[in-house]
Amino acid sequence: MADRAPESTPSKSDIKEKNHALSQSARSGLQFPVGRIHRYLKEKSRNHARVGSKAAVYTAAILEYLTAEVLELAGNATKDLKVKRITPRHLQLAIRGDEELDALIKATIAGGGVLPHIHKSLIGNTKTGKKI
Repeated sequence: MADRAPESTPSKSDIKEKNHALSQSARSGLQFPVGRIHRYLKEKSRNHARVGSKAAVYTAAILEYLTAEVLELAGNATKDLKVKRITPRHLQLAIRGDEELDALIKATIAGGGVLPHIHKSLIGNTKTGKKI
């Protein structure tokens, strides 16, 4: 037992494993690229104003949440139609079906089509109509 080093002393390989670099996305627990968003915020700021690092983390978190929300609703629309692939039509149905997302996203979705809607005045009673 005297030949072995004490357990509390870390070896060189243990030190190297602990000091590996983590991306900002990994540190904040996000999937979206925090570093890239930080770079874009700096490039687009007026008069080259300073941009804090937390601003990029916050923006990435918002974008990730909104993306997850839209994809979840579009996935539900896809499941309802018994299809396995999300198309622009499913995105359109998901966004226009949710009141808050509809207010937020006012853009036209290419290939999304229109929402199914028939005005009440166009729906007539078939019993009162004459047959020809």
